[in-house]
Amino acid sequence: MAKVIIKDLSKSTAAAGRRVLREKRVVNAEGKIVKIPTIDSNSSHFSADLLQVFRKNVAKARRENKQRFGSPDRVGQKA
Repeated sequence: MAKVIIKDLSKSTAAAGRRVLREKRVVNAEGKIVKIPTIDSNSSHFSADLLQVFRKNVAKARRENKQRFGSPDRVGQKA
């Protein structure tokens, strides 16, 4: 016998944390097209959007550091 679960699907907390940010496509100094996330300052979700952009920027910096220096947290000692 299958168990029946009744749940209100109109309120999803998981979906609220995964908001999609708008992105603008711009050309950088090398002539490549890059996507830049934009935040609406009048949005009711401004703080959540700002936090999401900050987390994306930190993750990108950690990936680049790991690729360049072998460590995601810091650059090694200077010679």
